[in-house]
Amino acid sequence: MAKIERESINFKLPKKLADVLRTAAKTRNTTATDLVIQGLHHILGQAPGTEGSTEARLHQLETQLQDLANRVESRVDNSTEEKLEQKLDALFTKVAQLEGAIMVLQRSNSGQRSKRSGYPNQFYRSEPPQLQPFQEENLALRLVTDTASLQDKRETLTQQEFIRWCKDRDPSSIGWRYEEKDGLYHPVK
Repeated sequence: MAKIERESINFKLPKKLADVLRTAAKTRNTTATDLVIQGLHHILGQAPGTEGSTEARLHQLETQLQDLANRVESRVDNSTEEKLEQKLDALFTKVAQLEGAIMVLQRSNSGQRSKRSGYPNQFYRSEPPQLQPFQEENLALRLVTDTASLQDKRETLTQQEFIRWCKDRDPSSIGWRYEEKDGLYHPVK
């Protein structure tokens, strides 16, 4: 390999920058001059007569390797993130379904305590369970969304569109309407 002829040029660098340059050279087990050359190649590209320099080629390979590593890492992060989002959505749906079932059981049990009868099957005599108003966080969980999305839909859609949007997302296909007076979301039949 041909040896590259070097010329000495004096530069005045800020003291802090010179200290950082020396420290970086030590940690990379190279010289400050080689780091400056790498930086110049990075900024200026290949200069005529330096195509064969080991330093330039090494810097080019390091840059390519770092770019490749970044692309692989971003692919892994994106696919992992998508899988986690899918699992979270499934969990939120299950939680909302369980919440609905628990509310049905609680309502039927509380109704039965107040209406004891001699009828053998107590569920025939009870009133159908009624959903109670939800706070924003709870409704967001039930609809498998977040509070910001819920607020955005409430503010950008008409009331009827918002009720339809809620019905489409609700596990029991129930629509929801926001009441300003109490700050709660009420079920719509």
